[in-house]
Amino acid sequence: MADLVAAVRRGDPDEVRALLESGADPETLADGLPVLCLAVAAYDEPVAEALLEAGADPLRRLPDGTTPLLRAVDGGSHLLTYALASHRTPLPAPVREELLARARHWTQAGVEAELRRLTGLTGPIERIRVEDGEVGWWCEQLTLGGLTVRDEHRAVLTSMEARYGIRTPFDDLVARALAHPDRDHVVWSDVVFTLGRRVDEETWQWSRDLLNHPDRLHRLLAADLLLSLILGDIATGRAPFWERGRELVPWAEQEEDPEVLAVILQAMTHDSAPEIEAVGLSHLAHPDPRVRALVPDTLGHSEDGRSQVRPESLTAVLTLARDEDPAVREAACRWLGYHRGREPEVGDALVALTHDERQPIRICAVSGLAHRDDPRCVEAEHRIGPVDPELPFDERLMDVWRYQRRREAASPS
Repeated sequence: MADLVAAVRRGDPDEVRALLESGADPETLADGLPVLCLAVAAYDEPVAEALLEAGADPLRRLPDGTTPLLRAVDGGSHLLTYALASHRTPLPAPVREELLARARHWTQAGVEAELRRLTGLTGPIERIRVEDGEVGWWCEQLTLGGLTVRDEHRAVLTSMEARYGIRTPFDDLVARALAHPDRDHVVWSDVVFTLGRRVDEETWQWSRDLLNHPDRLHRLLAADLLLSLILGDIATGRAPFWERGRELVPWAEQEEDPEVLAVILQAMTHDSAPEIEAVGLSHLAHPDPRVRALVPDTLGHSEDGRSQVRPESLTAVLTLARDEDPAVREAACRWLGYHRGREPEVGDALVALTHDERQPIRICAVSGLAHRDDPRCVEAEHRIGPVDPELPFDERLMDVWRYQRRREAASPS
């Protein structure tokens, strides 16, 4: 069993699975504790999942009275707690209550205060930022006296309450998010996700009212919540607010904070109305590129070659296609690539963008030309240059080939 312990310590999920499939015991002990506790302490979700799939017990009572599940809660691991809690469905009621009480204790006590209480130390705490490259979240990891925890306990509590049907008051969830004032922090993101799945009128109204708050962080959270509500509940397919972005026009007209304004505009782009276009055009020269990059999505475009685009909207996008900021140019390029109107200046702008210094913009521009059946896409394709083989394959790289096949099929035999 030493091989399994070593593989778990190395964080090698493939080797762990191979050893388990060969008969290794998922309850193998290391230093008196099941190896699942090693994975939990290392925040190693892939290894923990391999052990769980092989039969490791997340509710096994340990000598100190804890369980691997409770250790995941103590460690502040949002994803690990969810993985261990959802492995055995449903959890017995006493276990659910113990889990929630533990998460609530950490949330109320505070990570730093509880870490000092447990270690009895008063010295400096080591802090590092831990990022999840796949999801895009981040959290802070704190270490003192050999004990390490992450500041995700509010996310643990929020997700577990939602899982067990507890409708946490709106204001309580707002307070949890604002304790970690960053849109990419695990807690903020989980609160937004949780409230966004409610997709009810009450949550919509409360979120919209929050846009009136004098503090920018409250308004930023409100905008994020409204965006989440508009996107809807992916699990159920419910999106009752999909076409209510126009209700946010008054706030988009008066918001001065660029980050808040950008999120409001992003929420509005899932709706279409003349007043939304007017708001977008009013921010054409906004000093913040995050705002300018969203202007194209507020404007209607012709996807079928028949519907009309207002001249001022097309002029605005053509202007943004020459913007100094690459994110703005890319947003304009996407709009032009989807536009099916036959205006020659659209094709000319896309050709110009095939010379852009950034490869993603060149790919987008060539793809747009190919979709417009513009023969200049063939020559422009050579300007894309070598693509990093380590990146996921971009299907747009096949668009010139598809254009050529369409031409061949349309030609007389």
